[in-house]
Amino acid sequence: MNKIKLRAMAKINLGLDVVKRREDGYHEVRMIMQTIKMYDKITIRKRDDNEIKVKTNLYYLPTDENNLVYKAAKLILEKYEVGQGVEITLEKFIPVAAGMAGGSSDAAAVLYGINKIFKLRATKNELMELGVKIGADVPYCIMRGTALAEGIGEKLTPLKAVPKTTILIAKPSFGVSTKFVYENLVLDENTPHPDIDGIIDSINEGDIYSLSDRIGNVLETVTAKEYPQIEEIKNIMKQNGALNALMSGSGPTVFGIFDNKEDANRCKQLLKGKLVKQVFVTETFN
Repeated sequence: MNKIKLRAMAKINLGLDVVKRREDGYHEVRMIMQTIKMYDKITIRKRDDNEIKVKTNLYYLPTDENNLVYKAAKLILEKYEVGQGVEITLEKFIPVAAGMAGGSSDAAAVLYGINKIFKLRATKNELMELGVKIGADVPYCIMRGTALAEGIGEKLTPLKAVPKTTILIAKPSFGVSTKFVYENLVLDENTPHPDIDGIIDSINEGDIYSLSDRIGNVLETVTAKEYPQIEEIKNIMKQNGALNALMSGSGPTVFGIFDNKEDANRCKQLLKGKLVKQVFVTETFN
């Protein structure tokens, strides 16, 4: 096999809580991660030399070691002493800097793809251990589905699959710095923490309505305060058929949970060109 084509899937956070700030600067989290049917396309080809070349459809993305796909390729090729290079073509569709783990998912796909085309026989767990060296979300992006993420995001527990549900994704025109959000997060007795265990109970019951009631993201206390548009988008979704709406990750993307595609598509038309740059109707993926 000289070439492989892959789909790097996006994620949303049905729940995101920050438990504490660690002495090393990282944060302990408890998150419910969910894969959705939105993906970047990645093609990996073997090269005759030992170079790593990256091409992308977005002119402003780096194609060197500042791109996570390059880092992932370098890491696995060196780890397994492959002695051969790859050419990676990355077609981005997941919004960039959006709280949807697009870059992490691309890196995860590259680890998986290089393992496959060079027949390295690394297990999923071994790929996940490699992935955490690139970013905390990478192991989850290798696992996919519905999962509880703890630690810095690398301790993963698979959960029962969420019922197939319509999701509306709305990405405003601005990006958000994850570093800024975590640096400005206040953790005290007044911080509103989401009920992560309650979300897990709703998932186990297969009840999308109680799940929608319980979704929550502690990082909204920073991002939504800094960018009022996030709350506006959430309100438009909830006023137009969404069971609930929430910011994903550190933002600024907002997703709405709908129990039918008709309402989601109507809401999409309302949001188009107003507060958001990109808006999509999709669904959960397990």
